[in-house]
Amino acid sequence: MSATGLEVFDRTLQITNTWLDEVMTTLPRDRKLAWHVLGSVLRTIRDRVPVNLAAHLGAQLPLLIRGTYYDQWRPSEIPKAWRSADEFLSIVSAELSSLKPVDAKDAAHAVFRVLNHHIDPNQVEKVRHALPEDVQALWPRNNRVSSAA
Repeated sequence: MSATGLEVFDRTLQITNTWLDEVMTTLPRDRKLAWHVLGSVLRTIRDRVPVNLAAHLGAQLPLLIRGTYYDQWRPSEIPKAWRSADEFLSIVSAELSSLKPVDAKDAAHAVFRVLNHHIDPNQVEKVRHALPEDVQALWPRNNRVSSAA
C-alpha cells in the first residue's frame, strides 16, 4: 500500500532517503543535518554556474530535492562571482551555521559523491567545469578513494 497515495510522492521520498543515507555515510548519522547539507551545497553550486546549466542540473534531481535546490532562487542574480574554494566553503559553512557543527569541506565531499553516483556523468562534468579550478579540485571525477594518500 502506498504511504502517500501517490506513486510519484512515494518514489521521490524513497530516492531522497537514499540520497540522505549516502550523505550520512561520510557525515554524522543525522537525517536533518544531511538534508541541510545537501540543500546548502546544491544551492551554492546552483548560484555559481550559468542559469542554463543550473536548470539542467535541477532537472536531474529527484522531485523533493529539486524543491530545496530551487528554494529562493533568483536567476537574474546569478552566476555569483565567488572564485575560490575558500569562498565556496565559507558560503556552505554560513548556511549550516545554525546546525550541529559540520566541516564544510566534508559536507561538500558528501554531496559531490552523491551527485557523482546519481547524476549523469556528462552533466556532472559540465557543472564541475563551470566552477573555479580549486572547487573542481574538491570534486572528484569519480567516487574512488585514492590509494596514494
